[in-house]
Amino acid sequence: MKKKIAIIGSGIAGLTAANLFKKNSNFEVLIYERQKELSLDEGYGIQLAPNSISILNKLNFSKIDYANFFNPLKLNFYTRENKKICDLNLDKFNSKKAKYTTLKRSVLVEFLKSDLFLKNIKFGKEVNKISKIKDKLLINFGDNTNDLVDYVFVCDGVFSKTKSLIENKNIPPVYNGSIAIRTIIKNTKDFIFDKKNISLIMLKNAHIVIYPINKKSELNLVCIIKKKLANQIDLNLLVKNEIVPQNKNLENLLLTPLEWWPIYVTKKPYKSNYKNLFYLGDAFYTSPPSMAQGASQSIESAYELFNLFSKDTRDLQNIYFQQRLKRIKQVNNRSILNQYSFHLSNPYMVKVRNFVLKKITKNEKFLNSYLGNIYQEI
Repeated sequence: MKKKIAIIGSGIAGLTAANLFKKNSNFEVLIYERQKELSLDEGYGIQLAPNSISILNKLNFSKIDYANFFNPLKLNFYTRENKKICDLNLDKFNSKKAKYTTLKRSVLVEFLKSDLFLKNIKFGKEVNKISKIKDKLLINFGDNTNDLVDYVFVCDGVFSKTKSLIENKNIPPVYNGSIAIRTIIKNTKDFIFDKKNISLIMLKNAHIVIYPINKKSELNLVCIIKKKLANQIDLNLLVKNEIVPQNKNLENLLLTPLEWWPIYVTKKPYKSNYKNLFYLGDAFYTSPPSMAQGASQSIESAYELFNLFSKDTRDLQNIYFQQRLKRIKQVNNRSILNQYSFHLSNPYMVKVRNFVLKKITKNEKFLNSYLGNIYQEI
């Protein structure tokens, strides 16, 4: 008899897990999504390093339309005055089939859902309770339905309500003191940065990342800026007072419609008392975005678990937890260090940082340790 897996949440982690496990005839997979439908609005850009592309290739990632993604070959570092400091060769981490890729999040979600039948996803399903019945788990939903399953994969993001229910206490994420401002640049006529690669402009208490997301000349712009949390923020005023004075060339780029949201991170990871329940993706741990590994780690967590199920189910949860903990520590430490470095304001420290950047971006040993360990194919 097939083992039944319930996946809570239809984000990148949940969809990846569903695609992987449905390949194994020993499992029946169902996704339970709180929303009424799968969000496929255009959204903004994401970066996928070779570590996640190598996994997506196992799901036939190559079938994505060639026009709908981009493969930048380098990362350019700029001062707040638009002076290029150096560049980092991303191509050195690529293989023939797994290349650093940028695209719209909606393109990835559309790809991940394309091989899932409608019967694999149930919408409008908010989890009210999960309880143990012998060696199975009973999920009670808000619409008074339930499901008895063998395994539960919790994939409902950084604000995971399911995790709070399971752990029987409120587990909110922590505001990391920054907000993200995003927009899509469609008119690149007067664009002064490199249109075919990633540009990182380091400002005082902020940094901006711009990169192509397809072959249609669309660019994703994200600005991470230190800011006290507030219910409402006047983005135009923020840009005018805190970003443009540092670099007037950015003004035109930030005239397009902007959206913002606060950046939350995980305080500590949890391992459930239920041996057949697992946290994946952002529900397991969310790091600051300054390593651009959010989507990649969601994909990776699903593959790690899939691999363990394929090999041995003994002490499965503890092995998965320790593996994932080791991995997110690597990513999280680098993300924190990156954001600190990108946001330096002291002129002397800025000079030191720029000098060091020039050295380490050409140091093979450092790059293999700092990035190679993260980007390597799984």
